[in-house]
Amino acid sequence: MMNKESRLHRILREVVVLGLLVVGILAGRSTLADHYYVPSGSMEFTLKAGDRVFVDKRAYGLRIPFTGIEITKGDDVRRGDIVIFDSPRDGKRLIKRIVAIGGDNVVIQDGHLAINSEWLAAPDNDEIELIGEKVVQLNLADGGGPALTTTLQDGMVLAIGDHRGNSVDGRIFGAFSEDEIYGRAVAIYYRRETGFSWLEL
Repeated sequence: MMNKESRLHRILREVVVLGLLVVGILAGRSTLADHYYVPSGSMEFTLKAGDRVFVDKRAYGLRIPFTGIEITKGDDVRRGDIVIFDSPRDGKRLIKRIVAIGGDNVVIQDGHLAINSEWLAAPDNDEIELIGEKVVQLNLADGGGPALTTTLQDGMVLAIGDHRGNSVDGRIFGAFSEDEIYGRAVAIYYRRETGFSWLEL
């Protein structure tokens, strides 16, 4: 009888330890870091369908696990950042590039972007844009996609895909609150053609 009770206590203890470990892993994914599987080519040429991306969930502030409550302030969202968020249209999780922040006046025409009356295309190549500190190679093979003219309110951001003619993005569902961003994409850690690697974004 004593052996059965000892065995039962040992099993219960192992179940509790395993449960705490699982909760710890999920909490870490909720607040620290996670990964994202890129399902489509809407961010070509930067990201390809099938890429796996490392996501820093602390980038814009540390949050209480499983909630949106912010504990610490992180970096400001910057133009050029690639971020993870839920579509305001249907709740689908997306990965897109932030092209504008609160207060920006935005014009998108034929896939080309102007912020505060300044066109971002490189002088010698209009398929390259200088977005924030990022040099972005656009994919315009399917045209430029929808046009847009708007001014963002404070605290709002606009996210669009680098594959301008093949991306359901802020031109369709509009700007959204920067508080809705889950994290910043830091690097591609797996690509089908080359396998595991670390390509910073």
